[in-house]
Amino acid sequence: MSLHTLDFIVIGIYALIVAGLGLAVSRRQKNTEEYFTGGRSLPGWVVSFTLMGTIIGTGTFVGHPGTSFQKGLIFVVPHLVLPFVLLIVAKFIVPFYRRVVRMSAYEYIGQRFGLGGRLYTSFGFLADRLFDIGVTLFTTAIAINVLTGWELRTVIVGVALFTAAYTMLGGIKAVVWTDVVQGTVLILGGSFVLLRLLFAPEAGAPFAVVGEAWRGGRMTLGSWDFSWASLFDTTTTTTWLFTLTAAIQWCRRYVTDQHLVQRYLLARTDAEASRAAVSGALICVPVFFTFMFIGACFYGFFSLAKIQPPELGDSIMPYFMINYLPAGVLGLVSAAILAAAMSTVSSDLTSVATVVTTDYFSLFLPKSSERSRLLFGRIMVAIGGLLAAGSAILLIPEKGAAPVMERAITIAAILSGGTLGLFCLGFLTRRATRRGCYIGMVCCLVFTAWAVATEPKHHLVDLGFNFEMNPILIGVFGHLVLFVTGYVSSRLFGGWQPENVDRLTFRSHISETSESVQA
Repeated sequence: MSLHTLDFIVIGIYALIVAGLGLAVSRRQKNTEEYFTGGRSLPGWVVSFTLMGTIIGTGTFVGHPGTSFQKGLIFVVPHLVLPFVLLIVAKFIVPFYRRVVRMSAYEYIGQRFGLGGRLYTSFGFLADRLFDIGVTLFTTAIAINVLTGWELRTVIVGVALFTAAYTMLGGIKAVVWTDVVQGTVLILGGSFVLLRLLFAPEAGAPFAVVGEAWRGGRMTLGSWDFSWASLFDTTTTTTWLFTLTAAIQWCRRYVTDQHLVQRYLLARTDAEASRAAVSGALICVPVFFTFMFIGACFYGFFSLAKIQPPELGDSIMPYFMINYLPAGVLGLVSAAILAAAMSTVSSDLTSVATVVTTDYFSLFLPKSSERSRLLFGRIMVAIGGLLAAGSAILLIPEKGAAPVMERAITIAAILSGGTLGLFCLGFLTRRATRRGCYIGMVCCLVFTAWAVATEPKHHLVDLGFNFEMNPILIGVFGHLVLFVTGYVSSRLFGGWQPENVDRLTFRSHISETSESVQA
C-alpha cells in the first residue's frame, strides 16, 4: 500500500496552514526581542502548548512505540518524574529567569561566573540541540520513508528546509501558534492509531492486543534490579538507572536549556509562565504514555494476526500506518508525524538562533544594530537546520542497532557537559567563584573524555583504569563532578564573585517572598 491522493490532500492542507501562519506573523518582527521572545505578550495556554510541542517530537511518535514494541514500557516510570520536576521549576526557576535574563538562559551564567562560563554552557547547549534536532529529523524520515518510499536523506533535508523556512520568516510567534495546530493534530493522530489497534479485527476480539502484549512481556516496566552489579551491567539498563538519568535530563532541560527557558519568557506574567510550565508537563505525560502503550499493543497485534513485523523496531509505527489505516486517516496521522517533527525542530532552531545571536554575535559585536542582529538571527535558523540535517544523516543505523531513543538518551546525557551541575553551582551556593567554576568545567571535560574513551560498550582505548559502569551514567556523573570540584575549588582557591551575588542565587527568591509577605 501507499499514500492515497486523499492522504496527500490532507497533508497538503496541513502544510499550507503551517506556512500561512508563518507568513502571517513574519511582518511583525521589528527587533530581536520581538523575534525571539514575542515581546513577552503571549497568553499562558498558548505557552503550555508550545512547551508540549517543544518536548513531544517524532522521537515520541515513532521512537517510543519502537522501543516499547521491542523492550516493553521501560520509559514509563522515567517520564512520570517530569511533573515533579516541573513543580519545582515553576516555583523557583521560572520567576528567577524572568527577572534575571533578557533573552538567553546563558546570560545568567555570564552574570554569575563571567564570559567563560557563558560560552561553555551555550556551546554545550548548541551541540545538544543540534543532535536532538537530528534525532527528530531521523525518526521523521523513517516514517516518511516507509509511507512513501522516499530516500531517508531526501526526507531529512526536505523537512529541515521547510521547517527552517517558516521559522526563519515568522520567528517565535510563528513557532508558538503553529505549535497549537501541530499539538492538536498530534493528539488526534495518536488517538486514531490507538483505537485502530484496540479494535483491530485482524487480532480477534476488541482489546485482545492488550492481553497478548501482557503475555509477551511488553507491559512490564523493565528490570527493577537495584544492586551494585546493575550499575555495571551494559546489556540491561534497569528502570532505576533510566529514572535517575531521566530525572537529571528533565532537570537539565527545564532548568538550563534555552529552548525551554525561552518559553518561560513568552508569557505575559510570572504567574502565567509558572502555570504554563506545570500544565505543559501534565499534557506531555499522557501523550508519552499513549505512544508507549501503542508500541506494546503493536506487539500484541502482530503476534495475534500472525504477521511478520518490520525488522527495524523504529519502523513499526509507519509500517502499521501504511498497511492498516484507511485513506484520509492515514493522511491525518502522517500529518501528525510531520507536526511532531516540525513543532520540535522549529522550537529548537529558534533557540539555537537565539543563543548564537545573543551569546556570540551581540556579545562580541555590541555596537551592531538591531536590524543586523535580526538578520543574523534569521540566517542562523537556516544554518542550524542544515547542521541538524547533517547530524540526522549520521544517525542512520546499521542493521541490528539499538532503538534510536535508547541510543539518544545516552548521547544526550554526555553532550550536556555538566551544565546542570554548573547552574546548581551558581544558583544554590553563594560561595562559588569564577575560578572554581572554570576548574569544575575542566574536571568535567576530562572526566567525560576519559569515560567516553574507556566505557565498556565501545572501549576506544584501554588505560588500565577504565570506566566500567553503564555508559548512561556518564552524563549523570558529569554534572556531579562539575558541581563538587567547582565548589571545593571555590572554597580552596577563592576567586571573583559578582557584587550582587545574592540576587543571582536562590536567596533572591527567598528575600522576594519575605518582602511580599511583609507587604
